[in-house]
Amino acid sequence: MKKNIWTLAVLLWMCLTFWFSAKTADESAHMSRSVGYLAGELFVEDFREWTPQQQDAFAERIDHFVRKSAHATEYAVLGILFGGMYASWGLWGRKHFLLAAGSGILYAATDEFHQLFVPGRSGQLSDVLLDSCGVLAGAVLYIGAVWLVRRWKIRRKKENII
Repeated sequence: MKKNIWTLAVLLWMCLTFWFSAKTADESAHMSRSVGYLAGELFVEDFREWTPQQQDAFAERIDHFVRKSAHATEYAVLGILFGGMYASWGLWGRKHFLLAAGSGILYAATDEFHQLFVPGRSGQLSDVLLDSCGVLAGAVLYIGAVWLVRRWKIRRKKENII
């Protein structure tokens, strides 16, 4: 059952990523700009009192950061999901990490290739590298968290024995 849940989560996340990548340049810019406005409302005092031009300038100023953060986060989640999926398949250790990282990096490369065919978009090697860093971080985070939980359980079990 765990295999199916993790595998489904990976596939759904990959579909969501594909959907984001299939957005035209204008649609993608609008989405990231709206995140910039949301950030302004959440983190900038009196943002709502600013003129529309000031708000737009703020959203534009942080647009690059928003886009790159979204890339890294999106692929970190994918790295976590791949980590969980391969663990549910009974893999652990070096093979587990290499499969999780490799699968995510391969998907990042194919995603950027896919963007070559979307109006106004382009495939960027720098985005593949950024996505790959996100995947690696996610895979390390998943594997590290599982390792810590296992160590904690072993320690607890030893303390209860003594």
